[in-house]
Amino acid sequence: MFDRKRLQAQMVLKGETAKSLSEKLEINESTFYRKCSNDGDFSRSEINKIIDILEIEDPAVIFFANELA
Repeated sequence: MFDRKRLQAQMVLKGETAKSLSEKLEINESTFYRKCSNDGDFSRSEINKIIDILEIEDPAVIFFANELA
């Protein structure tokens, strides 16, 4: 499961907004929001770009987070 809050925290740390990040990913801002709200999935290339742009050290925590019951 995707951890939207951790992605947003990393965006704040790196000074990125949804608009700036979506431009760098070359996707529409509304598409970015849709993917962040779990109504879509980021592609592998988009994930790799996000990792590079935001300098994410442990991408599994954000993109492959598990919820434990």
